[in-house]
Amino acid sequence: MARPHSTYSISREDRNELSAWLRASNTRRSLAQRAQILLLSNKGINAEKVADKLGCAIGTVYKWRNRYSTDGLEGLKDLPRSGQPTKLTRETINWVLKTTTERIPKEATHWSIRLMAKYAGISAWQVQQIWKSADLKPHRLKTFKISNDPEFAEKVVDVVGLYMNPPDNAMVLSVDEKTQIQALDRTQPMLPLKPGQIERRTHDYKRHGTASLYAAFDIATGEVIGRITQRHRAKEFLDFLRQIDRQTPSHLDLHLILDNSSTHKTEQVRKWLAEHSRFKLHFTPTSASWLNAVEGWFGQLERRSLYRGVFTSVKELRDEIRRYIQVHNEEIAKPFQWTKRAEVIIEAVNRTKINAAN
Repeated sequence: MARPHSTYSISREDRNELSAWLRASNTRRSLAQRAQILLLSNKGINAEKVADKLGCAIGTVYKWRNRYSTDGLEGLKDLPRSGQPTKLTRETINWVLKTTTERIPKEATHWSIRLMAKYAGISAWQVQQIWKSADLKPHRLKTFKISNDPEFAEKVVDVVGLYMNPPDNAMVLSVDEKTQIQALDRTQPMLPLKPGQIERRTHDYKRHGTASLYAAFDIATGEVIGRITQRHRAKEFLDFLRQIDRQTPSHLDLHLILDNSSTHKTEQVRKWLAEHSRFKLHFTPTSASWLNAVEGWFGQLERRSLYRGVFTSVKELRDEIRRYIQVHNEEIAKPFQWTKRAEVIIEAVNRTKINAAN
């Protein structure tokens, strides 16, 4: 076939349509390239320069110019392929669902779309649609542990009751400790954020020691009482209870929500609590730390203060934790709101146990 003349003319309507293709975010890359070939050719640029500018073969330029000359804009679209796509049968769908939930591929620990498409002999898009319709997400993994606490229901009702209906003339404090916080220093200085470049840091680091943080989260205000210690023992916990006693109004009862750590139940702690009757302890169920509100605050501390922090000593780490607690209490603190009723939680856990057993 003879090659077209170097000058190439496109009607105004077609130029507007091709320009609209380039502006649209959902235009396929291949179709956008064909539109560029014609628009550049219309400006009088020869085929060799068009090919060089777009990084394609010169034959590609001639192909789409010829297709446009013969069939117009319709000629730029892909020709229909021979044969029909594989149709999904009920047997294939059931096989994919059963295999996804009951088998593990030999190539990996879980199914991917491409792996399942290979085994089932269908397209990746069809696998995706089958999984979507059944709400299957084998690529995702969520960790959990079912509490086997024999008093699970009673403890949930107790703790959730404190959140949703706190007693009068009392403070409800969610208490826990974040242990072994590491003072980490990167081996090289961080490279700062700038336009077109994210903040960067080295993958390796130097350790400069650890510290532990005791925190009491006030449900009514969101403020935090903190104590940083070198070790994590009943002695340190007892010192923290004394600090809470000093820093809270003496006329109020104190309801402390705690986990089941052995440091919270030693003989020394029990003796001290017996002498300070305004302290009343409420324990979360075993393996249910998510029920303790202070855990959410620990997550904020990690994301906003510790994760990107650079600490050349334990003192710098301690100073940063104290700074964040002060800023939190002054600028960020807000009342804690719990919305899920105890009955809903208990029912969900019981349902999970039944599903796990089956």
